[in-house]
Order: sequence, then C-alpha cells, then structure tokens
Amino acid sequence: MKPSPRLSPSLSLSSFSARRRSLLIGSAAIGAAALTKPLLAAAQGYPERPLTFICPWPAGGTADQSMRALCQVASRVLGQAIAVENKVGASGMIGTRAMASAKPDGYTIGQVPISVTRFSQLGTLRLDPLKDLTYLARTSGQTFGMAVPAESRFKSLQELVAFAKANPGKLSYAHAGVGGATHVGMEEFALAAGIQFNHVPYKGGAEALQAVLGGHVDLLADSSSWAPHVEAGKLRLLATWGERRASRFKDAPTLKELGYNVVVDAPNGIGAPKGLDPAVAMKLREAFRVAVASPEFKQVADRIDAPVLYLDGPDYEKYVAAMYQKETTLIDKLRLKELMKS
Repeated sequence: MKPSPRLSPSLSLSSFSARRRSLLIGSAAIGAAALTKPLLAAAQGYPERPLTFICPWPAGGTADQSMRALCQVASRVLGQAIAVENKVGASGMIGTRAMASAKPDGYTIGQVPISVTRFSQLGTLRLDPLKDLTYLARTSGQTFGMAVPAESRFKSLQELVAFAKANPGKLSYAHAGVGGATHVGMEEFALAAGIQFNHVPYKGGAEALQAVLGGHVDLLADSSSWAPHVEAGKLRLLATWGERRASRFKDAPTLKELGYNVVVDAPNGIGAPKGLDPAVAMKLREAFRVAVASPEFKQVADRIDAPVLYLDGPDYEKYVAAMYQKETTLIDKLRLKELMKS
C-alpha cells in the first residue's frame, strides 16, 4: 500500500492563505450587510409624514411656480404631501440657509439657487456649498435677457454696444440686486464687449422691470419678467443669455451667437441638509427625477421659459463644484467684493 502524497509546505500555506482571505471577505460582507440593514429598514418606512420644501423666492414668481409643480409630482411618488414654504430675502440665501440648518432626516428639503457658489464666497451666506448640502437633482434653468423700451433708439445689441463704446458709462441698466445673476451676467458681458454701464440695483426683478417701463433706466437685465411685455410690444428683446435661442423668442440672438462667450442660465436644483441618510436621499432623487420628466413640470417650464437641465444628485454635485471654481475667477475678475462693500 502506497503512502498518501504529502502536500508541499508552500502549497499548504497558499491554501491556508486563500481560505483565510475567503473567510475575511465573507465576514466583511456579513458586517456590511449588518450595517446596511438598519439603513434600508429606516428608509423603507420613509416618508411617514408630510415634507416641508423651502423655496427661497416669493410666492407666485417663476421659481416658486416651477418648484410647486415639481413638489406636486414628487409628493405622488413619495406618497406624502410636500408643503412649500417661502422664506425670502438676501437674493435667495435666507431660505437656503434655513434649509441647510434643518435636521437631516429627509423631512426638510428645498431649492438650491446656483448663486450659493457666489454668495458663499462673497460672505453673504455662511455656508459651504461643497460641504454643507446634500444634492438631489438639478432641475431647470432660467431664460435671461436684455430688453429696452419699444421706443428706444436701439434696434439691436450691436447698436447698443456701438453707442456704449462711444459713450462710456452713459447707459444704465436695471437689475435685481448686487451680486445676483443679472448683475454678474451683465458685468461679464460688459467686460467681454469692452464697454461700461451704470448699474442700478433694485429689490427684485419686478421693481427693475417697472423702472425700465417707466423710462427711468435705459435697459433691463432680468429673467423672463420681460416676456409678456415683449410679446405685447412694450419692450424690445435685444439678446438672451442661454446656450441656444429661447423657443418663444427665436428672433432674439444669444450673446454667444453675437460673439460674446457669455452663457448664464442659473440652474435651479433640489437639495437637503448634509448628513442625509443615503437610502433616503436615493428615494428623494428618484422622486424628483420622475417629477422633472413629468408633463406637469414641462408645461410650467415652457410657460415661464425655463429650459429643463436635469442632472441626478451626484452629477449635480460635480456641477456645483465646477461652478464654484468659475465663480472664484469671476469674483476676482469683476471685483465683486469691492462692489458688495460700496
């Protein structure tokens, strides 16, 4: 009878190591599953009560309309009501701060204006948008543009630029506040065109619009508050600021078309406080993904000239980080910190 062959010491050690690795991997998997189970269990019951959605803009405005349309659809997906609460002031930053300061339990969420990337660096907002928020979805942008009264001497943006070059600082434009998208967009355009304006800040787009309609200021820079007045023949739209022409105003060129590398669409998004349970965040991301794709939201977006610019939470977070870097450059280039102090 032949003796059984012995395994070599190296082979025995190799087998033992392989078995040990398998046991460690298995233990790790069991541990991860044990940790994940409570999270999933907690999220399975979510939401168990109505949510609060903080909109940092006045009721009835374009941002408010779009957010309410989204919340209406998202509430159906989640199976709970979403109450929209308007907390206005400081160019949208009061509401944003209130949302970021809430308990991260998924029951307080809200709109995140992309201007958080600017105002946090200017000191208006004590919040780090790269650390203090959970991003759920980018939703839609805004259609910005420049409009003059119908009786204005300027029939095109080219005519306005030619006049401004010959008369530095003589033309004035109305906007919705220092450091906001309309102010920064106009100053970025002026820098690209090599011209100078007098900027006249107002408390909001409605006041700026009335100033131009009343003949107190030469030019309006705003989101689509000018739209009905352009259609009624009271204002003339010289240019819009998006990547492509606005569907309702196809005769108006974009700044990019006219040779100015300036695009401003100020996308809105949905966020929550930092520290949100990932499983809860996933449920909210899915609810707002469905909401952005809904016909109800498209109808509102079309009515207020808001291009749909959807991004899921992780991609939205990357976009915010990129915008933060862009704003750092713009703040320096446009000397915005000095303007904020003046």
